Amino acid sequence: MSEQPADSADHARQQLEPAAADAVRAYAAKTRENADQLAAVLEDIATNGLPSVEDCTPWEELREAHLACLAAQRPARLMAPQHGPGSH
Repeated sequence: MSEQPADSADHARQQLEPAAADAVRAYAAKTRENADQLAAVLEDIATNGLPSVEDCTPWEELREAHLACLAAQRPARLMAPQHGPGSH
């Protein structure tokens, strides 16, 4: 991707509010950090080969841990009684 802005003679660009620009920069930095971590893992695999099965965590365990983390972040909601058709 080019670091150069698009030719402003062709199209006017809408400027972001400072807070929005800061949020976009923060997202870009986090995305770049994640990409760097992935690249490091791939380079390690290319250099050293795949890790042994004993050194790995099954994806199901990773999924469940991530889902539990997401559930803990959700605000608690009280469930209202559901009234279907004809249930009075």
